[in-house]
Amino acid sequence: MRDIRVFTDQPLTPDTEIVLEDNIAHHLTVVLRLKAGTGIVLFNGTGGEYHAILGQVTGKQTRVLITGFTETSRESPLYISLGIGLSRGDRMDWVIQKATEVGVAEITPLFTARSEVRLKGDRADKKIRHWRKIAINACEQCYRNIPPIINVPTSPDLWFQSLATDKKLVLHHRSEKTVTDLRNQQVNSTALLIGPEGGLTDAEISSSLHSGFEPLTIGPRVFRTETAPIVAITLLQSLWGDFS
Repeated sequence: MRDIRVFTDQPLTPDTEIVLEDNIAHHLTVVLRLKAGTGIVLFNGTGGEYHAILGQVTGKQTRVLITGFTETSRESPLYISLGIGLSRGDRMDWVIQKATEVGVAEITPLFTARSEVRLKGDRADKKIRHWRKIAINACEQCYRNIPPIINVPTSPDLWFQSLATDKKLVLHHRSEKTVTDLRNQQVNSTALLIGPEGGLTDAEISSSLHSGFEPLTIGPRVFRTETAPIVAITLLQSLWGDFS
């Protein structure tokens, strides 16, 4: 049976008891129908995981007793910062979920020229909370203990200025540079730029190149915007990360 893994924002300490947040308690006791005495695993994004036992449900409160801590890290040695053009529908949800599973460390949604999604104010705040929840749920499933950072959407140029990675790559299907050309390099951190539906404009690609990005192709076929980052991240993990 798989471990029941739960993310909580609370501080966690062995040999202490905490009250679970209402939404978590409802999921465990009503949806999953767990009973008192069931073992679960807690994590709060600070590293490692905490073993706990579900206590009695009293009124609307569900308590758990934290019984121990394991300093387990499942993070990739390669820090990948993904910048991706905002897309319509559930494409961004899919990207965030799957990129989390394959080990991305940071995701920045980008307002590119061909992005048809425009977010601001309360709508932007709600969307960011939604994406962060998707990343947390993916961590619960894939056994990561540190969710990736989900940044506020910004412009490509502002994202370029914030980067301090060893390597910066922009997916460009007309490039001649492939993953094979990167094999003999030593890289600890990389930024990966991918466009929305319709891709990046020539001006955006040119701007990225002037900001130190290198063009990269990942094969003869043109991938959809939700497929490209997963393929690219997997290839980079196979070169410099924990898929190697």
